[in-house]
Amino acid sequence: MGRKSLYLLIVGILIAYYIYTPLPDNVEEPWRMMWINAHLKTIQNLVVGSFDEVPPTSDENVTVTETKFNNILVRVYVPKRKSEALRRGLFYIHGGGWCVGSAALSGYDLLSRWTADRLDAVVVSTNYRLAPKYHFPIQFEDVYNALRWFLRKKVLAKYGVNPERIGISGDSAGGNLAAAVTQQLLDDPDVKIKLKIQSLIYPALQPLDVDLPSYQENSNFLFLSKSLMVRFWSEYFTTDRSLEKAMLSRQHVPVESSHLFKFINWSSLLPERFIKGHVYNNPNYGSSELAKKYPGFLDVRAAPLLADDNKLRGLPLTYVITCQYDLLRDDGLMYVTRLRNTGVQVTHNHVEDGFHGAFSFLGLKISHRLINQYIEWLKENL
Repeated sequence: MGRKSLYLLIVGILIAYYIYTPLPDNVEEPWRMMWINAHLKTIQNLVVGSFDEVPPTSDENVTVTETKFNNILVRVYVPKRKSEALRRGLFYIHGGGWCVGSAALSGYDLLSRWTADRLDAVVVSTNYRLAPKYHFPIQFEDVYNALRWFLRKKVLAKYGVNPERIGISGDSAGGNLAAAVTQQLLDDPDVKIKLKIQSLIYPALQPLDVDLPSYQENSNFLFLSKSLMVRFWSEYFTTDRSLEKAMLSRQHVPVESSHLFKFINWSSLLPERFIKGHVYNNPNYGSSELAKKYPGFLDVRAAPLLADDNKLRGLPLTYVITCQYDLLRDDGLMYVTRLRNTGVQVTHNHVEDGFHGAFSFLGLKISHRLINQYIEWLKENL
């Protein structure tokens, strides 16, 4: 073997090593998933902050405009075909760990176009200020203020939206924000128009227990590892890395907040098949110092699973997507259980071959499958 051939062989082996990740047998298109994961790793390693953003460009089916709702930048997608009746309205919140992403990302832009066109709905896709420059509750407040603006009668009239057919949706951190602002609306006497549905796509719903069965099983799965998720949670509240370290060692919750664990006790809230021999360990408790400095991680506006049953009873018709190979799986499963226990009507779509990000990677077959299911549910219920 010549020197050139040897070099090529070594380079090929290194590339294969960089790309290859063992995946479950039931996952579709494993090599495409690995390529996407390698691309994302490369972006992270090169510290490239510019993702694939696109301008607000109208097409033959949808008019796209960029404007501000209460000083928050949003994109509004309105179908071009004429409609004699008022349209549905959908308020969408992007994911990205509260740290990255925007409504301008090509994937979110395409999703909003498809939803607006196929649902014949006005879609508002909102931005919000990002961590680590901005911390909780800024992200929550940005989304809530933009939503309140949208729900004003004159704004709905401007876009031709039926005030009785408005929903909210979001994925991952966006699902967190969607769940949180939906709860907050229940207690807001100034908002007369209420949401008809909420649709939560693999939402992150609590940072108190990051040792759930799904965290243990998927701690190093593609696209969202445990270390990355804990980093996202921590930077949502502070750039102080001591919170991240305490979360990883399960020593961030003070004993005086021990009562909150009843809301996220997976031993009683997860269906038996997801427990699968995992043993529930009583929480470790840390000092009160972190909770006093960064109380956000104990705030229901950051952790919607901490809402009591009285709050949950008032929530609208709900759709939840969870994925088997997602460390946030059990957050969604526990929310489904708690909502159903309080009488909320829930449609739960558990994706056995799904993973975190499956809804957003539009080059994969599974993404189109999930989006079709999502839009069909919206058609039937919004």
